[in-house]
Amino acid sequence: MRRRISLAVGGLALAAALAAMAPAAAAPADPAAAARAHPQRTQDVEYFTGPDGHPRHTTIAASPALPRPLLPSAKGDGDVTPVVTNGPVGSKLDVVFIGDGYTADQQDAFHAAVRTKWANMSAVEPYASYRNLFNVWAVDAVSRESGVTNDPAKGVTKDTALRSYFFCDDVERLLCVDTARVESYAAKAPAADLVVVLSNSTKYGGAGYNDVVSQVGYDGIATASSDHPKSDQVAVHETGHSLGKLADEYQYDEYGTYTGAEPREANVSALDAGQQAAQRQKWYRWIGRTSPDGGPVGSFEGGGYYPKGLYRPTENSIMRTLGREFNLPGREAMIAGFYRHASVLTSDSGPSGTVSRRERVTVRPAVPTATVRWYVDGLEAVNARGRTEVTPRALGIPADSRPHTLTARAVDRTDAVLDPELKKRLAGSLTWKVTR
Repeated sequence: MRRRISLAVGGLALAAALAAMAPAAAAPADPAAAARAHPQRTQDVEYFTGPDGHPRHTTIAASPALPRPLLPSAKGDGDVTPVVTNGPVGSKLDVVFIGDGYTADQQDAFHAAVRTKWANMSAVEPYASYRNLFNVWAVDAVSRESGVTNDPAKGVTKDTALRSYFFCDDVERLLCVDTARVESYAAKAPAADLVVVLSNSTKYGGAGYNDVVSQVGYDGIATASSDHPKSDQVAVHETGHSLGKLADEYQYDEYGTYTGAEPREANVSALDAGQQAAQRQKWYRWIGRTSPDGGPVGSFEGGGYYPKGLYRPTENSIMRTLGREFNLPGREAMIAGFYRHASVLTSDSGPSGTVSRRERVTVRPAVPTATVRWYVDGLEAVNARGRTEVTPRALGIPADSRPHTLTARAVDRTDAVLDPELKKRLAGSLTWKVTR
């Protein structure tokens, strides 16, 4: 299957790297011209012309291998603010928002935009059910000028920290950034698993960098205009690729019939529903169940860009059309992505791995449906089942000289996961050595 490193505007596929940005006070270089001049350094991208439009493809130049030097930073530039804190770094999926086109006195407006965008993103399932798995950070990038290049019209130039601009490759809604600069700001956060750039604009637009190579280690970058009500759908769709490892579920007539090997993505298959059931492959466990994006899960021909030879699970999910829901196989894949970065159980107690007999030990399960069980030296303290706070002394640990251990265990028993191998990853435990 031909893989596309893609970029989304309005909620479709995303790009690995984008066009080099022009120096300050000059219009951005034309990526299409650069692509023609250096055909060996181009990539296929896709975009939406509007919130409800259909995808189109184009070719742009890749980002330069070496970053341009950053200008001296302003006061407050690079400051990091926790927006949502649900647990220790490393135990949660850390989302980092970076602002562009915000001057020093507009950083409060950027923080307000972060809260709004995250509220919109986390209202979409399965984010909504897993809000406790995320930490959210805001990194201030102070720009000399307010706004975004080519907004409200082509030819308007703004000197901004991340060099974001509309009309990337002459496509109005395509909102590109300097990925090297994004990397430098993302590195300032305590951790970064997913990066979202909010560009200071009311104009509809955005982009997604799905396979960007990051030294910091995040899964991908999404860009979105800060104050358009539908631009957050770009980020939601992008995470379908970066976190869920999902394929696009739309097609192009010119692609014809797919004849390759079985795709690795969970939501496209060369097998129809009957073949999947017979061979116990792909989303066979979900076949016949009603999906949140409408209708039953089955096999609908057309997906992964091919009109024939590949099937998708449902008629129209968010991986096909902006504003839809993730289908059931897609939700399962997203939850798998969440748990690649986060743990079902976290705690701030006993940071050194030890607690005293009288010390209060508190844990936080990722979801309300996860039941916590407590164990003393490997034996369950049944009376404490379901509690999120205990003291070792109350569980019967004596004040003797023998070493004792306290363990908390939890399992996420969500009905959104049917794969038994994935279910094994939905369990977690924490252990402390108990001191006198």
